Amino acid sequence: MTGGEAGDNKIGEGKVRRLSDAVRRMRIAESERADAYADLHEGDRARLSLLAEELQGVFSELPADDAYFICEVAGSTPPRLWIDPTTHVVMARDRRSYRLLKDTRLGRLTLHESADLDATADAVTDYIAERVVERERSLESEALVEKLRTAALDRKEAPSGEPVSREQGSDRGSAFVWALIIFLAGFAVGALGLVAYAWFMVPG
Repeated sequence: MTGGEAGDNKIGEGKVRRLSDAVRRMRIAESERADAYADLHEGDRARLSLLAEELQGVFSELPADDAYFICEVAGSTPPRLWIDPTTHVVMARDRRSYRLLKDTRLGRLTLHESADLDATADAVTDYIAERVVERERSLESEALVEKLRTAALDRKEAPSGEPVSREQGSDRGSAFVWALIIFLAGFAVGALGLVAYAWFMVPG
């Protein structure tokens, strides 16, 4: 046997690869990645919990019987502080900035983004106040429409039992149309206010 042949055999037989060793290394690496992800998840949840504590006074002023506002941190992936069914706060990719997001028919809007806890709490407070005003306006419009509808039913017949005149029917129809216009205008103003809020609050 020549020296070259001996050297080749030594190189070929110097290391035996085993699948079990490779599987063990993969499991260790996967466990380390899972631990790192869990740490990030818990870190995001802790930051959102701090924001929720900062807003506790605002949340406590909401009506107890109003189920629209959620106001709690959900154990989702990633963690989210839900404000209402369409709006939540989540941590940005830098794990430092808070992002106030709203889902709309036009897509997801970023209403506010900042690494400052106080600034984010102020943005959430303003959003909740705006929603409270919009909901009050909507309820008032619905109450007005219902009142006019009830009045129209009550006056369907004149006191003498005679049918209502054409002029009276026209007046009631006009009142109902105006009530419907007011109702739709309330929603339009609310939508424009939300778009304007997102436009001016999102950093350029």
